[in-house]
Amino acid sequence: MEKENKKARLKKTKLNQKSNREELNMRAEFENEEGWDKIHQPCPLCNSSDAVGVNKNGSAKCFSCGEKYNYKEKSEGVDMKTPAVKPVVQQLNDSIGTFAALSDRKIKLETAKKYGVKSTHDLQGRITKHFYPYYNGHELSATKCRNVQGKGFFSQGTYNDTGLFGQQLFKSGKYITVTEGECDAMAAYELLGSKWAVVSIKRGAAGAVRDIKESLEFFDDFENVIIAFDNDKAGKKASVKVARLFKPSKARIMSFPNGCKDPNDMLRQNRHKEFIEAWWSAKTYTPSGVINVSEQRDKFHNREKRDSVPYPYAGLNKKLYGLRQGELVTITGGTGLGKSSVTRELEHWLINKTKDNIGIISLEEDWRRTIDGVLSIEANARLYIDQIRERYSKEELDKLFDILYDGENKNRVWVHAHFGANDLDEIFSKIRFMIIGCGCKWIIIDHLHMLVSASIEGDERRTIDSIMTRLRSVVEETGAGVVLVSHLRRVDGNKGHENGIAVNLSHLRGSQSIAQLSDCVLALERNQQSDDYQESQTTKVRVLKSRYTGDVGMACHLLYD
Repeated sequence: MEKENKKARLKKTKLNQKSNREELNMRAEFENEEGWDKIHQPCPLCNSSDAVGVNKNGSAKCFSCGEKYNYKEKSEGVDMKTPAVKPVVQQLNDSIGTFAALSDRKIKLETAKKYGVKSTHDLQGRITKHFYPYYNGHELSATKCRNVQGKGFFSQGTYNDTGLFGQQLFKSGKYITVTEGECDAMAAYELLGSKWAVVSIKRGAAGAVRDIKESLEFFDDFENVIIAFDNDKAGKKASVKVARLFKPSKARIMSFPNGCKDPNDMLRQNRHKEFIEAWWSAKTYTPSGVINVSEQRDKFHNREKRDSVPYPYAGLNKKLYGLRQGELVTITGGTGLGKSSVTRELEHWLINKTKDNIGIISLEEDWRRTIDGVLSIEANARLYIDQIRERYSKEELDKLFDILYDGENKNRVWVHAHFGANDLDEIFSKIRFMIIGCGCKWIIIDHLHMLVSASIEGDERRTIDSIMTRLRSVVEETGAGVVLVSHLRRVDGNKGHENGIAVNLSHLRGSQSIAQLSDCVLALERNQQSDDYQESQTTKVRVLKSRYTGDVGMACHLLYD
């Protein structure tokens, strides 16, 4: 009995030693293939110009002929030209691996080629690694490597500013599907008959929201987004979070049949028909919106407070109790009465008095003029005039510029650079991107009637109605605070708004929806033609509407210096 136990222990020891040796060999092989001291070297055996990787210990492998050898010994006496070194990411994508069917995932060669995925094989022809490319536009920026045997990942390059996996392949369409992994994206593409766009997030379920935010604008050109994340707790939770990033009714969440975890799982099981049925049956994400009030007593008492910021003018605070997120405030007034000046004061005030990100869409001026205006208030000097700005050193201007960042040097101010070309849908895409992608809590739009001119519709009233409805929807959906500048129509009579007549809601130009859909309307009045200098420089601020307080009428007087 004792001899048998001794034999069993000896056998177990040998097995452990064998296992350890195998593990060491695997690690050495992995290190030889991943931890190259030199790559893109010429091969002395097959004359390949750049297929060899050389390790620090001198061992080498040629990815063209597949041979492993001591590089110094084999290359002595052989005339070889050393190729120019390429960037690391390009080396990985161009030289390591070849296009082949991903047989371990049952993905066809054509699909791997379309998505730019290469793979490496061992001497027995078995796949050892996948290489997934990520692009910044159409420029390769990162490559993720999947080690098939150990299921580990590593990456070369940077994900900064890269799109989703496969994003560079698709521009627009009726449907786009988002998966949780690269192989799932390629599998879904095949299961759908290579008909619809399919992309994958970069960082898995935990980073899904971040990944989608970084590419949010990309989805604007697709009518429907099908979310096909893994059929597990993390995937289901991430699906809901991602669906909330899109406008109502745009996102659909797909459910997988029993026994299937993800699209690649269904491809390997040849369940094409079931996948297509599940894909078409994906349910539109709709947050619950009907409640029993009697069950909401605690929430009634412990309600979330709206974030608000006091106005820079005491008279407005007395009537309005500040500027609140989740509200649409319209500022109006006659031509040349200071709407842009007051708006810029609000921009500077929000930058200085809050830690919130600010988005500015100023459609009548270049982005530099916008920043000049904000910094002019900080400097108390007209920096938008070249002769005055030139009096400041670069260091002084940089110090003023620092107000556009927070204490950790993170961007806080985002400006729409339109370069003279505006499209209404594109502008709304930028607004949503500023709020959701850039985290802006306040959006300032100057002005409404430039948005109208960006529309292809001919009827001004209907266009304004449509714009105001879309702005109202953005405010309700995102909870951001929006300040909108609007013009007034010409009035009958001898005196116009430039002569200081009182403004009322009926004077708003184009449509009554401006007043109806705004939470607050502020009118600026000034007799700029007055012979009295102080009167000509004094702007009256009148509250025409306040949904929050109901308090309207004259609020304050502003003297422009």
